[in-house]
Amino acid sequence: MRDEWRALRWGDLAILQYGKALRGYEGAHGPYKVFGTNGPIGWHDEPLCQQPTVIIGRKGAYRGVHYSPEPCFVIDTAFYIKSRADLDMRWAYYELLTQDINGMDSGSAIPSTSRESFYNLPVHVPPLYQQRAIANVLGNLDDKIEVNRRMNETLEAIARATFKSWFVDFDPVRAKAETRHLPGIDAQTASLFPDSFEDSALGEIPRGWKIDEIRNKAASVQYGLTRSASVEDVGPRFLRITDIRGGRVDWGLVPYCPVSTEEYERYQIRPGDILVARTGASTGENIYIVDAPVSVFASYLVRIQFSNLALARVVGEFMRTSTYFDYVAGAVGGSAQPNASAQVLASAIFAFPPLSIAERFAGLVEPLDRLRVANSRQTQALVSIRDALLPKLISGKIRVPGRPESEVRKS
Repeated sequence: MRDEWRALRWGDLAILQYGKALRGYEGAHGPYKVFGTNGPIGWHDEPLCQQPTVIIGRKGAYRGVHYSPEPCFVIDTAFYIKSRADLDMRWAYYELLTQDINGMDSGSAIPSTSRESFYNLPVHVPPLYQQRAIANVLGNLDDKIEVNRRMNETLEAIARATFKSWFVDFDPVRAKAETRHLPGIDAQTASLFPDSFEDSALGEIPRGWKIDEIRNKAASVQYGLTRSASVEDVGPRFLRITDIRGGRVDWGLVPYCPVSTEEYERYQIRPGDILVARTGASTGENIYIVDAPVSVFASYLVRIQFSNLALARVVGEFMRTSTYFDYVAGAVGGSAQPNASAQVLASAIFAFPPLSIAERFAGLVEPLDRLRVANSRQTQALVSIRDALLPKLISGKIRVPGRPESEVRKS
């Protein structure tokens, strides 16, 4: 019943423990995650907290809330929770996601979380069995979201490894030159590769491949649309530089913009597009579009299109390599506000294979790309469900069936 829930304050439930200073965690290896003010930041060989806990950012303009189901280390820019009452830590994590942690500022020169404000936060606490039931519902959704994320990382890694083998290390050519079989490549695919190399401006490349600038192979290189973004659903999605992170886009977070029919036709994002940031700290950051909702792209992005989608897929993978990012860094130099023209971004040189090899590569990675898209769509749906359920479950507006452990034991 609703009256089983108690009106308390967070100080009745938990103590905020300070993290400890730690060095060398960024490149370290160990079984325990290291958490800072905004989540996992490294590894360590010993835990600071021995139990599952919630980590709350202590310093910084943005201070996150994170959950660790396992022992972990927390550095001195964050707090971690130690319970002083019956408390399911995952329920505590979800409850604290509904609180304004960043509004609890201590007033110091550097924004920081006030312990006093935290302890005074009102909280409506269900019985422990209800906490666990709520955490189970939301946790199952988050677990599936995490599975999808890891699967997509694996799919990306497979495509990246295949690209490196074929177009960087030239493994099929080397195997053919040495008259040996290359594991993982069938005879038909192997027959597409030459059996020798030739010198080029990039060094040794497969015989018959052509060194060229990306722009010379592209069908078009185009700047985006100058327009203001809107959170209101008033047109297509409006992709900006800040929406592209690590070669990925969370389309559910991309804003909108009103456009005319002519503008939509000119700037519509299509499968096979490569979109590159041309200014700011992320100059050169890019994404190859496998699939997209109804959308257009902003003026600080450059679109590179190819008439052959297989060639676009190969170039799209090349533009995610350190070779391309190093080229961009050299082109923009060390300016305080980096920027590059469309022609500069598209002037990187690459050893282009025959179209037959590009098409074979694209055919191999297409199922991986499609599965990534399906996973991403499912993740967006799961996130929407979780975000809708979270405040209702935490407030008790939606109740989860469950029984106290004492009743379960009796039955």
